[in-house]
Amino acid sequence: MNSFRHRHAILPALAVLITAAGCSSADDSASAAVPSPDAKVAELCRNLDEALPTKVDGESRDDPEPASELTAGWGGVAIILRCGVERPPKMIDPKVANGHDPDAVPGGVNGVDWLMEKQDDGEYRFTTANRSAYVEVRVTDGRDGTGVLIDLAPAVKKAIPEGIAS
Repeated sequence: MNSFRHRHAILPALAVLITAAGCSSADDSASAAVPSPDAKVAELCRNLDEALPTKVDGESRDDPEPASELTAGWGGVAIILRCGVERPPKMIDPKVANGHDPDAVPGGVNGVDWLMEKQDDGEYRFTTANRSAYVEVRVTDGRDGTGVLIDLAPAVKKAIPEGIAS
C-alpha cells in the first residue's frame, strides 16, 4: 500500500476526532473563583462543605472547578455556592435596608437571613447575613431561589454560627 494514500485517509479522520473533542460536554462544567478567607472562616467553610446536601432544588451535587472545600455546585452551573466571600457592598447600603433598591432585598428563609441581589444577566446572588462567615449562592436557569435556600438552610445553620462576619 502506498503510504502517501494511507496518510491522506487518516487526516480527515483526525480532523473529525479533533472537532468532536472540541464539542464535548466538558464545556458544560461550571467554574467558580475560590475565595481566600482567614483561617477561622476557612474552618467554618470546611464544616459547611461536610454538611451540604447531595441534592439542592432537585439538582445533584456537581462541584465546580477548581475543586475546593470553599465551593460547591448542583446541576452544573445552575447553583453555585462559595463560602468565605467578602461582604457585598449592598449589605450595608441604607437604600437596601429601607426597601428602596429594586435589585437588592433582605430577607430570611428557614432561620437564615439572606441578601438577594438580582444581577444584570438575570441570575440571582444570595449572600448570608448575620452569620460568622459570608456564604454566597448564585442561582441561574430562571429559578426563583426559594427551593435552593430552603434546601441549604439546615447546613448553613449547622456549620456557620450566627454572628457578624469580619
